[in-house]
Amino acid sequence: MCQVSDPFFFIFLFIPLSARTKHLVEVLSTGGTFRQWINEQRMWMIGSITSHLYGSLDALLKKFGLKEASFLPTNKVEDDEQTRLYQMDKYDFRTSNMFLVPMVALLIINISCFIGGIYRVLSVGNWDQMSLQLFLTAYIIVVNYPIIEGLVMRKDVGRIYPSLALLVTSNLLATTITCTLYSVLRKV
Repeated sequence: MCQVSDPFFFIFLFIPLSARTKHLVEVLSTGGTFRQWINEQRMWMIGSITSHLYGSLDALLKKFGLKEASFLPTNKVEDDEQTRLYQMDKYDFRTSNMFLVPMVALLIINISCFIGGIYRVLSVGNWDQMSLQLFLTAYIIVVNYPIIEGLVMRKDVGRIYPSLALLVTSNLLATTITCTLYSVLRKV
């Protein structure tokens, strides 16, 4: 685990910051804005979460012969509500839950880890060990602000329904309790 007092800390800090800075310079030099850069970071994160997870799952299912290839057409017709949300710079979350579950789960996990990390820093005082973890979780939370907005603040048709957040939270909680009980009972 890299600590702030470690002499190699700046290398671990420099690599991701230089990549993000390089991308920001590229976006700004081609006439883009800071908001566009944030949106590109967010779309990269959302795309990598869903495509890598479901691509790997699809490949495993095909490998074991559990899934046949299928084609499901999607609705490409734009409606007035979708156009209005786009003009207001709002995400339209009216999509399959299959794409929303990983993003909401990642956000809930990161919010929980951020709160736990702050508690650990305040109670134990090990800022040296927790600084990078807190920075990474804070970055993920800030970049995924539209998901928080879609869960908590929005009331229009393009929001994320609270039932999805409840489903994800209950599954994460059940998994955490099961893993904790398993590790405790295994030691007995």
